[in-house]
Formats: sequence, structure tokens, C-alpha cells
Amino acid sequence: MRTDMCRIRYCVSHFLLAAMARLKVVNAEFNMWSSVRCLRYLAGLILLVALCLGVYVRWDGDPAILVISVLALFILGIASILYYYFNMETVGLSLLHLCLGFLLGLLCFLNSSALVSDVKEKVSNYLLLASVVIRTLWSLLERLCGCTRYRPACLTSAETLELAGYAFASVLFISKSGSVELLVVALATVMVALRMKTVLALINLVCFSVITATLFFPALGVTTNPYALACFFSQLICDPLLDVYFSGLSVTERWWPFLNCRGLWRRLSLLPLLLLEVTFLVWAALKLTNLDQWYLKIPGFVLCGLFWIICHTVFIITLWGFQSKLSDCQRVCLAHGTLTSSLDKVMASKGVRHFCLISKSLALFSLVSTIILAALTWQSSSSVFISLFLLVLNLESLVHGLFHELGSSLGGTCVGYAVVIPTNYCSPDGQPTLLPPDQVHLLNMRSTGMLNSIQRFFSHHMIETFGCDYSTSGVSLESLQLKLKAFMELCTADGPRHDTYVVFYSGHTHRSGEWALAGGDTLQLEKILEWWREKNRYHCSRLILVLDTENSLPWVKEVRKVEGLYVAVQGAQLLHPKDVELQDAPQLGDFTSQWVEYNCNANSATQWSGRGRTVNAAYGISKHWSDYMLHLPTGTDVSKHWAYFPKMTQWVQLALWCGGLNLFWACSSCLQCLRRIKLNWFPPAILDTGQGFKLVQS
Repeated sequence: MRTDMCRIRYCVSHFLLAAMARLKVVNAEFNMWSSVRCLRYLAGLILLVALCLGVYVRWDGDPAILVISVLALFILGIASILYYYFNMETVGLSLLHLCLGFLLGLLCFLNSSALVSDVKEKVSNYLLLASVVIRTLWSLLERLCGCTRYRPACLTSAETLELAGYAFASVLFISKSGSVELLVVALATVMVALRMKTVLALINLVCFSVITATLFFPALGVTTNPYALACFFSQLICDPLLDVYFSGLSVTERWWPFLNCRGLWRRLSLLPLLLLEVTFLVWAALKLTNLDQWYLKIPGFVLCGLFWIICHTVFIITLWGFQSKLSDCQRVCLAHGTLTSSLDKVMASKGVRHFCLISKSLALFSLVSTIILAALTWQSSSSVFISLFLLVLNLESLVHGLFHELGSSLGGTCVGYAVVIPTNYCSPDGQPTLLPPDQVHLLNMRSTGMLNSIQRFFSHHMIETFGCDYSTSGVSLESLQLKLKAFMELCTADGPRHDTYVVFYSGHTHRSGEWALAGGDTLQLEKILEWWREKNRYHCSRLILVLDTENSLPWVKEVRKVEGLYVAVQGAQLLHPKDVELQDAPQLGDFTSQWVEYNCNANSATQWSGRGRTVNAAYGISKHWSDYMLHLPTGTDVSKHWAYFPKMTQWVQLALWCGGLNLFWACSSCLQCLRRIKLNWFPPAILDTGQGFKLVQS
């Protein structure tokens, strides 16, 4: 008896232990993400029930609607079977989203006054609202929990199929389906603008919602179901709208589907855009068929139409020029073997930022001309005109957003020049002398490594190379003066000056930091600044000196007293180790190697603030360094840019003047003063130059 009880007790305890272990596993699997995912399935289930109930209400009186509804539900069932039983997830989900869009369109367009009092119709409407609320809550919680994977995409396949299903429903159930199809495309451009985070995205969303609800559907002449319409709109807008705040993709990553597109397809995309613009102009001209007050309408349309044509001629030419620049950047990236990681650097080095700064004002003027023409020729009874206006408005806002984002995020152009004089000893009269023969080979290897490092630095950051001079016998002051002045006069291929000029020097210096040159000559910092002030008098470029010398600290301290110029000095400090037997003495070239590795390798282990370092870094900046801004288009730059446009468009340069107005100059001045105090009194250990590399100090 006791043996049986022991066996029973053992079995019960074993089963309880197994049950508790299983319960722990289930609890571990049922985390926050599982509960959030349940909300997604619940929203989908409620939406499916609402659609089925709404379709059931509508198929009572019309056999054609009955056949279409049964066919749609049959396809919905096939999609479920393909998804769950045949593991054809892509095909199943594609059919599902296509049917959802179609059924929402069916409920939206097949609406009558008799359905208002129907109980089943009310239940269907409330279920649609409940699905919208739960789905919005799921999308918000998914982003708050960090479970969303953001990938570069204009529209997802689900969104595209739902839009296509809704447009197909309009073809079957209403006569003016063309205007609805144009409105669907306009809604797609609103979603793309939200996902790209364009500057006018939220304004476009508000305008689209208000105009569609108050003007488009009354002009369409169809009584729609507001609940189904709101459900369809919320279903599509929810994710892009939340991504405006939550998405962490960079500008290049967000626009990657367009930037990565081949040049031929990008240029071909201008043809439908041009056709759409011409169609909008022709449809706007139909307003003249009403000859009431013709003496005001005809002259007004001629003036506004001429203004619109000129602005959009500039708009199309600008887009073509941007396509050409982007194709050049793609070819450079492919030549380097990488496209994703270096495209933004190549675009910066090719002057795309400067081009976009000019082009965004031109795109804004095109947008304004479209609004003026639409206001003058407004046709409240034409649903086609309203949908055309919304589509053109959103497309032009999208182009303006592209130019604005690239102009604000891309770095400026940069050019570099390097001088390496491998001498370590100096005679009493200041003349550099060559090393003894037994050390010539070692020094040549170190100097060659230094040149390779600086060339790697220029190549990695897409810095245009003016030259890398290497001389074992020294450089005369006259030849260096000619070189530096020619370097400081360099301009980009488009005409404007470079934003940043980088000079690297490694060689012998005196204790005051002066460069020791051949023939006993010296070069002081004041002389370089004098040349720079002469060449940069009417411009706002900046000069960065990188010194790998034994006496660079005097220049680092001296540059901090400079006013009126944007100049920085990155210097090195070579410290002799306390124990020579355990640690080698630092040599010229060690700083260059470490600094280049730090700026070219994101995973570099260099710690400039670490203790016991024998190679330290120090930088100094001029007093007004914080006031520096990347080169903005000047009158001369605009004149050179306008050489590619027809002469009749010259007056549109007013757009650039309007875009350059600073309406918040008082706030900008206060912020500028605060930045200057902060940077001069509390300089950071690591200063980002905005060109991809950083100045450091130990």
C-alpha cells in the first residue's frame, strides 16, 4: 500500500513539475510583442466581419451585386487557404489586401438612404470604426515597443494592392471612375510624402483631407458611406503618419528607392509627369468655356497661364539636370564598388547640395504657380479638375521636399592639398638637412606611409585632391606660395568655390610653429591667413590645417585669436615616454596614421583621451568658427546656374531672392551668439566638421 502511494505521489509530482515547466515556457513566449500582435489579428478579424456584414446588407436587391460580392468573398477564402494550408504567404496576402480594398470600395460607393435605418448596416459601420481604433492602437504600440523594422520603401505591396482594389471598385460601381482613380494616385503621393518626411507632408495631408471631404465627393455626385471611406483612409494613412515621428531612417535611406533607380527609368518618369502637367493646364483652360465676365477671365488666364508655363519649364529643366547629376554620382559609386554607403558622400562632393538649394526655391515657385492657376480657374462641379489639382500639387510638393531634404542634409564640397618634407634635423641657420644614409630608407618608408594615409583620407571622404607634394630636399617659399595660392583659388565644376579647403603639412618646424623651408625661409601662420583672406574675401569658405609636426601647438593657440575668418588647426603633440626601454619614442607620421584611422574606420579603437599616450592631439578654431554655414547660392552662382535655362525665364530668379529671406533674423542672431560662446569657452573634445571627419584633442 505504501509503495503504491509513493508511486502515485511520484507521478503527481512529476506531472506537476512538467506542467509548471511548460507554464514557464508559455509565459516566456507570451511577451509584450505577442499581446501587441493579438491586437493586429483582432483588428483584421473585426474588419473582415464588418465587410461581410456590409456586403450581405447590399446584395439583397441586385443580382449583379450578389455575384460580385460572392466572387470577392470566394477570392478571400482562396487567399486564406493559400496562406494557411499551402504556405503561399505572398500570394495569399496579396489576394487578401486586394479584396480588402475592393470590398471597402464596394461598401463606400454602394450606399443609399434606405441603408441608414438598417440595423445590420449600423453594426457594420460600428465594426469598421472599431477596427480602425484597434489597428491604430496596434501600430502605435508596435512602434513604442520597438518592434517595427523600417525599410526604404515608397509604398508597401499591401498598400499598393489596397489602393488598386479600391480603384477597381470605382470602375465597377460609379460612372466617373477616372476622377476616383486620379484621387487614389494623389492619395498614394500623400503617403509617399509622409514616409519621406517632406517639409510640406503634413500640410498636404490636411489639404487633401479637407478638399476631398468637402469638395471632391459632392462634385462626384455619389452618396458615399463615410464610415467605409474613413476606414479605408485610416487604414492607409496610419502607418506613414506615425512614421513621420518614429522612423529613424536618414534622408538618403528614405529616398533610396528613387536614388537607386537607373537613370533611364528616372528620365522616362518625366514623361508622365509632363503629360500630367499639360493635362492640368488644358483642364484649367476649360473654365474659359463659360464666357461670363470674359473680359476679366481671359486676360487673367493668359497672364497666370504664361506665369505657370515659365515656372514649369524651369521645373522640368531642373528635374532633368538633377537626373543627370544623380546619374554621374551613381557611376562614381559603382566605380568605387559601393553604392549604398558612399552615395551621400559622392553627392556632396559633386555639388548636389548647392544644386538642390537653388532648385528647391524654383520648385516652390512652380508649386505657387499651380495654386494660383487653380484658384483662378477653380471648377467646383468638376471632380476630374479637383483630383488633377490634388495630384499635381502633391507631386510638386514631393519634388520640393526632395530638394529641401538633400539641400539640408548633404555635406559641402571639399578639396585637399598635402605637403610632406621628410626632414628631421635642422642646421644652426635653420636650413633643413637630409638624414644620415643609414636612416634614409626608414624615413622614406615612414613618409610613403604618411602619403598613403592622407590619400586614403581624401579618397574615403570624397575630398577632391589638388596634389600631394613629396620632397626630400625641401620646398622653397616661392614654389609653396604659388601652390597654396592656386589651391585657394580652386572652384567646383559648377562654378562656386568649395566649402572646405584642407591643407596637410608634415615636415620640420621651428619652436614657434613656423614651417622650415629650403634656403632658410620660413612660413608663418599670419602669411597663410593673409593669402586666405585675399582669395576668400567675398566668400565664406573655411580653411582647415592638419599638422603632423613637432611644434604645432603654437599655431593651435594662435588660431584661437583670429577673427573674421573660419580657420581651424588640427595639431599633434609628440611626448617622450618615461621608460624608453619599454616604449619607443613617437615619430612624425604616427599622428597621421592614428588620426586617419580614427576618421576612416567607424570601429576604430583609438581613444584620444586615454592616459599614457605618447601621441596626443590638439585643435584650435577661430573665434567665429561657430558662425560658419555651408556655402549658400549667391547672385553670381545663380547667374551661372541660369545659363542652362531659356532667356524668357530669367525673371524667375526672384524666387531665389524670396527663398533667401530670413524672417527670423533676431532669433538666429541670439542662437549664433550662444553657439559662439559655447564653442569658444567650452570646446568639445571631438568637433564634427560636417564633412565626415572630426577634429580631436586629448
